[in-house]
Amino acid sequence: MAEYRAPLRDMSFLLHETFKVEQQWQSLPHLAEHVDVETADAILQECAKIAEQVIAPLSREGDEIGVKFDNGDVTTPPGFKEAFSTFAEGGWIGLGGDLNYGGMGMPKTVTALYEEMLCAADMSFCLYPGLTAGAALSIAKHATDELKETYLPNMYAGVWTGTMCLTEAHSGTDLGMIRTKAVPQDDGSYAITGNKIFITGGEHDLAENIIHLVLAKLPDAPAGPRGISLFLVPKFNVNADGSLGERNQVSCGSTEHKMGIHASATCVMNFDGAKGFLVGEINKGLACMFTMMNFERIGVGIQGLGAADRSYQNALEYAQDRIQGRSLTGAKQPEKAADNLLVHGDVRRMLLNMKALNEGCRALSIYTSMQLDADSYGEGEQKQKGNVLTALMTPLVKAFFTDMGLDSCVAGQQVFGGHGYIREWGQEQLVRDVRIAQIYEGTNGVQAMDLLARKVASSKGEMMKVFIEDVQSYLAATTSAEMQEFTAPLAEAVKDLAAVTQDVLVAASQNPEELGTAANDYLHVFGYVALGYMWAKMAEVALANQDSSDDFYKSKLQTARYYFAKLLPRRLSLMAAIRAGAAPLFDIDESLF
Repeated sequence: MAEYRAPLRDMSFLLHETFKVEQQWQSLPHLAEHVDVETADAILQECAKIAEQVIAPLSREGDEIGVKFDNGDVTTPPGFKEAFSTFAEGGWIGLGGDLNYGGMGMPKTVTALYEEMLCAADMSFCLYPGLTAGAALSIAKHATDELKETYLPNMYAGVWTGTMCLTEAHSGTDLGMIRTKAVPQDDGSYAITGNKIFITGGEHDLAENIIHLVLAKLPDAPAGPRGISLFLVPKFNVNADGSLGERNQVSCGSTEHKMGIHASATCVMNFDGAKGFLVGEINKGLACMFTMMNFERIGVGIQGLGAADRSYQNALEYAQDRIQGRSLTGAKQPEKAADNLLVHGDVRRMLLNMKALNEGCRALSIYTSMQLDADSYGEGEQKQKGNVLTALMTPLVKAFFTDMGLDSCVAGQQVFGGHGYIREWGQEQLVRDVRIAQIYEGTNGVQAMDLLARKVASSKGEMMKVFIEDVQSYLAATTSAEMQEFTAPLAEAVKDLAAVTQDVLVAASQNPEELGTAANDYLHVFGYVALGYMWAKMAEVALANQDSSDDFYKSKLQTARYYFAKLLPRRLSLMAAIRAGAAPLFDIDESLF
């Protein structure tokens, strides 16, 4: 496997040239006080060093050895504990954390790029700090001051880690069916009893305490999701002076044997009257947990992007070095026995698909992060627009990035040919690791329904209209003749998105099954159009620098042309499938499957 190299040049291009994020930072008082270009660049450069030199070298052995379970204890692979300690000591877990409790308070536009580097270096490793940061976010937003003061500093410091405990054996997506109980105690705490499965980082040897956020129901709770509350349940109880007390009634029953992410501990967790503390209001736990879930959904999307970029780097190096066959137009390397793989059209197709999708998704990650920052720190119309676009983009980032991530990892494996199927090259590990990203934190089908049913249809198309108007405003302001090769097809694509949105809403008003039928295809139409918007923005900067001696801009411009010629047209077949309606699915009787 090629050594991982963080794409710092592209990240800098997006932050400072394409989106000029420092302008947003200066417009948001909370951010203007403590983040600037120099600080952000220094953070990303240091993170690149850790990702490349500390984490990435652990990936292969971590996959081969995996976590070990022994009578309730879980041991991570060799090197993980030391790497996590180094990572935590650098303050990385609290990079985006609350300043009042020891976090660094960096904007999402910075932390999203940091997350991508970690995910590319090793998906298993990134899950431990990622879940901790997400749990800390929910605590910071919803817990009492006492709980924040007790738990957040050590979580940001990586001394303690965090988890999210939702799923039960009988209850996956339908959380209203959970059976875990919370019984009030005289001291104001709750006794938590139940079993949770698929708990990432539920038990391990990386930190001295693990803080579980657990969904449970009080004995008199209403049925369904309206009766869910959220509780903080530590592995070790915490004394009044902040020291660790006795072991709580929390244990790991087993770890799952998985297709990939072998170095990530996926646990069955048992709560046997464990002491827990209410986070937020009684019966309002799902809303509190969604703070973490939405954070993690964007994080999982970034996992797909990270794995895809690692796949591209591997496949490109291999294609440049591997000689096989001759170009159809004659030998390009006559001094060698054969030409390298880059002379072959199909190899170029796979590599350029990966490149165009990766760079487009990275740009969309920054765009989405800017909406999150506006929602978190802005006011008035800026905050309102950020809130709508964040809600719209969250399921798109999670599902589209991970769908494209698997495609890119498989394409990279294909470039390797037979060697892509062999473990020693590392490419098959990426395929196995990234596959989970389409499943956990809400399957991609659930994300598609969230987008189309809960966001677009429920708002009668008004939420999608906010995005469409954003693109149209950009098109109206971008009138140069040179940009017509990008703005004209983008204008056509955004008209298509508006039209198919209206078509689905009309069809669904007659038959609700149209939503479930169209959801996946609709999400992908949205994804390709959104990436078209990103590529137009990037092409504009590249065109302005096309006379530069820096080949980076030439590469960016040619990749933009590839995207508009070869990938944006994919929306057309998806739209045809949407308009075919629900009948082809539901006219088939169950007995005929």
